[in-house]
This record gives sequence, structure tokens and C-alpha cells, in this order.
Amino acid sequence: MMDSILLGTKIGVTYKLKTSIMILIGIDPGVKTGMAMWNTTQKTLTLKSLSIHEAMSRVNSLNGAINPQDDNLLVFIEDARKRKHFDKDVSYKAQGAGSVKRDCKIWEDFLTDMKIPFILRHPRNTKIDAPTFKTMTGYQGVTNQHTRDAAMLVFGIGENQAKALLKTAVK
Repeated sequence: MMDSILLGTKIGVTYKLKTSIMILIGIDPGVKTGMAMWNTTQKTLTLKSLSIHEAMSRVNSLNGAINPQDDNLLVFIEDARKRKHFDKDVSYKAQGAGSVKRDCKIWEDFLTDMKIPFILRHPRNTKIDAPTFKTMTGYQGVTNQHTRDAAMLVFGIGENQAKALLKTAVK
């Protein structure tokens, strides 16, 4: 059922989850938003590349499916505004970086307005190639750089660690 929330085509449909689970969402903002859903209970990873509005709709649907009092959802945003290292100064990269920084702010505002807990993360473990990612995660599906970057924000975080991180999240 959660895969249908993340990957489904029905927008605006409300799902209710009956089990107590911890779901972590990784977001790599950009024109092609990478979205990863890590179920810390079942140890399952789901990836999708979406537009920003599709990704926001899916996060909002998932938030509606989980009882907010249970604190079972946490979103991690790869925040380009925290990047300290830059490659060669190329104008198209600078322009793209500005767009991604704007998208980070849009995500921050959206999650704050919707009262969805989130953590802004410095870009790390990024630009992993597909074979390395497959080896690290065991994920067998199709990936792209955006989905892999989103996955690296959340993959492998245990339920206890997630609950501890939730205490530090912006709500």
C-alpha cells in the first residue's frame, strides 16, 4: 500500500496505514526530484524520480496516511544551501545550483506549513554510480543520480536512530 502512495498515479487519494511503522523519505530537490522511501521496520527501499509538485503530493498523501501523533514519518532534504564544496565555476552549473537552492526553500516552507517533521542535510554520499549503489543497498530496480542521492539520505537508518533523529527534526 505504501508503494502505491509513493508510486501510484492517483493524486488526492487518502490512504490509512494500520500498522505502526517508521517511514523515512529522502528528497533530492531539482527539476527531476529524486524521492526515496525507506521503511525502517521492513527494511524496504522504494525510489522514484518526480516533478516537485508530484513529490510534494506524495509526501502529503503519506503524511495523511500516518497518524501524526505516532511520529512515524520523517523527511530528509538534501539542502544545496549547505554545500561548501563546488566544482569548476561553470555558469550553467551556478544557474542550476540557484534553482536547486530555491527548491530547497520551497520544500522547507511546504513541510513547515504541513507540519511534517524534516531534517535539512548537507549533501553527502552523492554521485554514487549505479553499480556501487546496487552493491551497497541490494536495490535491483532502475535508478538515476537523483533517486540514488535521495536514497543515500535515508538508506540503512534504523528505527531507533530514526526516532532519535525525529526529536531533532523541525516540526
